[in-house]
Amino acid sequence: MERYALRQRLTEGALNEQLLILYGAARLESQRARYAYVLDRFAETFGHPAEAFFSAPGRTELGGNHTDHQHGRVLAAGVDLDDLAAVAKNDSGVFRILSEGYPMVEVSLNDLSVRPEERNTSAALVRGVAARFAEAGCDFAGAGMDAYVVSDVPGGSGLSSSAAFEVLIATAVNDLFFGGRSSAVELAQIGQYAENAYFGKPCGLMDQTASSVGGVVAIDFKDPAHPVVEQIDLDLHAAGHALCILDSGAGHGDLTGEYAAITDELRAVSRHFGKEVLRDVSEAEFSAAIPALRAEAGDRAVLRAMHYFDENDRALAQSIALKAGDFDGFLRLVADSGRSSALYLQNVVPTGQTANQELMLTIALSGHILGGRGAVRVHGGGFGGTAQAFVPLDMLEQFTTAVEAVLGKGACHVLSIRPVGGTKIA
Repeated sequence: MERYALRQRLTEGALNEQLLILYGAARLESQRARYAYVLDRFAETFGHPAEAFFSAPGRTELGGNHTDHQHGRVLAAGVDLDDLAAVAKNDSGVFRILSEGYPMVEVSLNDLSVRPEERNTSAALVRGVAARFAEAGCDFAGAGMDAYVVSDVPGGSGLSSSAAFEVLIATAVNDLFFGGRSSAVELAQIGQYAENAYFGKPCGLMDQTASSVGGVVAIDFKDPAHPVVEQIDLDLHAAGHALCILDSGAGHGDLTGEYAAITDELRAVSRHFGKEVLRDVSEAEFSAAIPALRAEAGDRAVLRAMHYFDENDRALAQSIALKAGDFDGFLRLVADSGRSSALYLQNVVPTGQTANQELMLTIALSGHILGGRGAVRVHGGGFGGTAQAFVPLDMLEQFTTAVEAVLGKGACHVLSIRPVGGTKIA
């Protein structure tokens, strides 16, 4: 009977309160239809009804551009685009995950070792999440799980669709098989482990933490094993602004070398002092060593290190401004972050590009339209993908029309900050 109750609860509105928190009143009916669709697809795929829904949001970086991998500070937020799954236990000893538009992933819980052939696949993420839970003492004997997943987090958008998927699977496993014992931060660490050790991407922890915790979060990664996470209240509408993510039209393909160069160059600076990350180097030591560092690591490495020290302080200042209700001060810091990323970190234009500079054009165009109001900056990793703009509500329609006249219809995504991270809806 319990398995059949979920559709009735959705139909009769018993889930409305949770859905309103996640998506807002304007999207309630469309989300109810989306949830019903996922229930139907689950039943068609697996031959039995789902027991619960799980959701994990995409995330936006508000401050701390490329600081997390240096054990620095960041400011991030969960958004109202998410990965959604209808889920039920099975007794097959297998996790069966069907993400719409992709082949079925089947992971046997009898073999959770790293499989090189699964690198860069969803199967690697699912296996890595399960492996980490098993290491923590989760008993999968006789266990299994079916899940049908849909996502409205655009890939390559800088909203971290991969972290949302990792947190989604970890949240479901934690609830169904581990008694909910893992905290939101621990779930983020499980997702990061899966991405690092199984998927093969050396990511930081910001994306998973923002998705798992939800809301606006200030995170200090000085001790990555025990990050300090603080939620901060922010009502963008009350502050008179909308959060827009702007699709520049440039992809993330073939940019691995650009991202790796940032960490490689910052590591070269750190190792001058016998350290692995810049958080363990004082700014005074760095400043005194600039002549030697120019010779050892090059001018770009020095500039990128300058960005790190300023951006790490700036992320802290942004959180202080928001807690004090100083939204104008926060916006000034957002703009400063954007300038530093472009000039010092240099993660806006791919090396050597001249004719195609989509992201720089997007930032310049947005700044021109805003005319000194709001703020705009590179979003996430940079080089391709998206920009972030805080747009005054009284010019949102004008801004969207003007941006999309150049970048194309649908290029401006207006988002809301979601107060809840990875969660169960049942």
